[in-house]
Amino acid sequence: MEVRLARTEDLSRLAEVEKAANLLFHEIGFDLEVSLPVASRVPAPAAILVARDPPVGFATVEAVDGRAHLEELAVHPDHGRRGIGRALLEAAIAWAEGAGFEAMTLCTFRDVEWNGPFYASAGFSPMGSLSPDLEVLREKERLNGLDELGPRVVMLRLLNGSSSFQGPVHPHSAEPIESKSLNDR
Repeated sequence: MEVRLARTEDLSRLAEVEKAANLLFHEIGFDLEVSLPVASRVPAPAAILVARDPPVGFATVEAVDGRAHLEELAVHPDHGRRGIGRALLEAAIAWAEGAGFEAMTLCTFRDVEWNGPFYASAGFSPMGSLSPDLEVLREKERLNGLDELGPRVVMLRLLNGSSSFQGPVHPHSAEPIESKSLNDR
């Protein structure tokens, strides 16, 4: 599975992937509005990882309260159920470890199969108390109506700090991730 850091020319495709992925939520009665496209976000995420070329899925990672934070993971439904989401998640974790983060957080729907249970299967656990910036993120989610759709949870995974990720940290590097362990997942 090819997972690499996004190149500038990949960014325009990500809005299409995100819009298509949100259709899965529509099928379960959740009307999610497409967020600001990745290419337009200021400041840009710390890392944007993409699967395949051209991209059929992506993960964005930000820094929140000194931890890596998985802001978004999306896979085009035409390519779903093939391990792409798992490969993106593992690559995001490897990127965070390689960048020196000791933990990764995320906010997600607790009971949606491809959200809470998926992340739990990857070693994420619900957090008890939230850091100040995670509280701000959760408040934005509440104001945007996400809590009205279903229970939300903030999850944490401690990182082991040892990773084979040796790729660049800049989110728009033209260089693909060369780590065999990431590309072969």
